Amino acid sequence: MSATQLARAAGTPDIWHQIFNFADYPQLLALVHNSLIAGAILGVVGGLISTFVMKRDLPFAAHGISELSFAGASGALLLGVNVVAGSLFGSVLAAVVIGALGNRARDRNSIIGVLMPFGLGLGVLFLALYKGRAANKFGLLTGQIVAVDTPQLSWLVVTSAIVLLGLALIWRPLSFASTDPELAAGRGVPVAALSTVFMLLLGLTVAMSVQVVGALLVLSIVCTPAAAAMRVTASPVLVTLLSVVFAVGSMVGGILLALGSSIPISPYVTTISFAIYLICRLVGAYRSRRGWASMSVEADPGPDPAVPPQPIAGIGH
Repeated sequence: MSATQLARAAGTPDIWHQIFNFADYPQLLALVHNSLIAGAILGVVGGLISTFVMKRDLPFAAHGISELSFAGASGALLLGVNVVAGSLFGSVLAAVVIGALGNRARDRNSIIGVLMPFGLGLGVLFLALYKGRAANKFGLLTGQIVAVDTPQLSWLVVTSAIVLLGLALIWRPLSFASTDPELAAGRGVPVAALSTVFMLLLGLTVAMSVQVVGALLVLSIVCTPAAAAMRVTASPVLVTLLSVVFAVGSMVGGILLALGSSIPISPYVTTISFAIYLICRLVGAYRSRRGWASMSVEADPGPDPAVPPQPIAGIGH
């Protein structure tokens, strides 16, 4: 008798069937219609935001915003008001604080280091005071596959439209400022204002992500996709496209795999996201040995000071 049969005979569910169980899968699929739509939308928005998170070296900021988003959602849950609105409030508040006070990298990291434990502690306090279902508490941290109802989906669609419109309006100057902020400032690009606007857009994206993957694992959506894409291509256009594909694949694939299990959605999303990154890193390492350079944030040497800057059409004079 196999280990699985022994576990069933003893009345103990084996681990494999807790992780992957596709019984009654077609019937269950209808229950996550909203979640699949939300996952696809979030993948597109997260993939686009992810490119700038990596270019601007902001993964730590994204995680800090997620902690305040968790605190806002927990407070809303305690007060019995809209959890999405509470999550948005916490994210926007954190984004404004980080964007307004953290102009320099050292200042920004210090502020985030202060905000993160405060937000997490405040969220834990609110959840400890909340006397409702335990699943609601756990879902804010690790996500819930059926947590997206029609009103929440409407919030997500509207918020996504705002983020996409904002990115479309500032994409070109933000790309310039993210690549070389000193040169961009010298050309008259409002670097500080762009930084604040981007932090707000990042805050909105994080708030949406918390609703699906939970506060603790937001980086798998707003960081990992672009980090993986940068390992296999140096083209900004391809990095953006691959980042969106990786994010959508992680979100939708994670939801589909989690559908037949009793485990939260976040382990599936993060595992797929990490697997994509690992494959891209191996491909990038192989290609590097053959003389190809990836778009690595750490390895970017910046502009050559001996070469005078060339004017860029449409930006500055």
